[in-house]
Amino acid sequence: MTGATLQAIRYQRGSLEIIDQLLLPHETVYVSITSLALGHDAIKSMKVRGAPAIAIVAALTLAAVLVQPATTSQVSASPQEAVAFIESSLEYLKTSRPTAVNLFDAAHKLATAVRSEAATKAGATGQDIVNKYLELAEKMLEDDVQDNQNIGKFGAEFILKVWKGGEDLRVVTHCNTGSLATAGYGTALGIVRALAGQQKLTHAYCTETRPYNQGSRLTAYELVYEKIPSTLITDSMASALLAQNSDKIAAIIVGADRVAANGDTANKIGTYQLAITARYHNVPFLVAAPSTSVDLNIASGKQIPIEVRPAVELTTLRGPVVDLASISKDSHEVQLKGSDQGSVVLETVAMAARGIGVWNPSFDVTPAELIAGIVTEKGVALKEDGVQEFDMKKFLSSA
Repeated sequence: MTGATLQAIRYQRGSLEIIDQLLLPHETVYVSITSLALGHDAIKSMKVRGAPAIAIVAALTLAAVLVQPATTSQVSASPQEAVAFIESSLEYLKTSRPTAVNLFDAAHKLATAVRSEAATKAGATGQDIVNKYLELAEKMLEDDVQDNQNIGKFGAEFILKVWKGGEDLRVVTHCNTGSLATAGYGTALGIVRALAGQQKLTHAYCTETRPYNQGSRLTAYELVYEKIPSTLITDSMASALLAQNSDKIAAIIVGADRVAANGDTANKIGTYQLAITARYHNVPFLVAAPSTSVDLNIASGKQIPIEVRPAVELTTLRGPVVDLASISKDSHEVQLKGSDQGSVVLETVAMAARGIGVWNPSFDVTPAELIAGIVTEKGVALKEDGVQEFDMKKFLSSA
């Protein structure tokens, strides 16, 4: 049922390539990240997105830069210079996206580790500090894949345990939380993969996820790539889908960009309304995220900063030009126009009335009260009986 998992991040020491997600699903193009500016732009422009992937790409961007000859000569003189370069570079990369806590968590851990190395290792050189950073950044890549596989395992086990329906088990997911949003395998989509791998999943529904269409462009791409039976719906169809399939939908599974200490969860805009309809239709609403997405310094979702994206992302739509002669009411397949060089021709078209005001938050916050469980690599966090919030600090310390 499933094929090979996508490799969205290609890394070898000194070389970093990522899939340009702005070109998906119509073209699969890897772009090389050779400077801090290119890494920053890849994150800010959403060539790469998804909280875990953002953190990994930021960390590996600096890793790739640190082994370049120009940088080596700059940081090799002393450990203090190496630490200063690493810290300033991480601070710069943190400015690319403000909501995803994984980026800030990774930067803090890496900066703390290199400062400690410089302070405690007798006779440390600048190269020693660089080597320590490379070791830690590369381990983050390795650990993220294993964490995602554990999330998939725990999430699938939980769904199968609480599912009271028959063999026709279906799930709904939002935005993109797969290999394209992580170092590999995925969080919420990792659970979908785990269910499919066990031959327990009959169908997955993915929402279009307006206005950036991560669902229709990216999640649909991954589901088709891995041959998982699936259907695309618009965001506004979710309630109707649940109403007509209440005995078949086992769960709505989403990812997270930041989870507060009480379980309030910031995720892609549209998540909150899915949680509301899940509660009304008595469908478990699950959040899937690594523990690095949990911010214990924030008591509730009210303290989570919400990024507001440019209005043009809502008022315009970009995609390949379709050959109008190929459109048929009997098929959703169309032919795309190609350039003289053979590549797909992309165009941006206006969708909204000129002069209309626009509000375009990238995320919303789902109250913990609406969340049935938070699936992490350490297990599934649940609320105590009669309590409307999670105790994420207690869960993470005991897991």
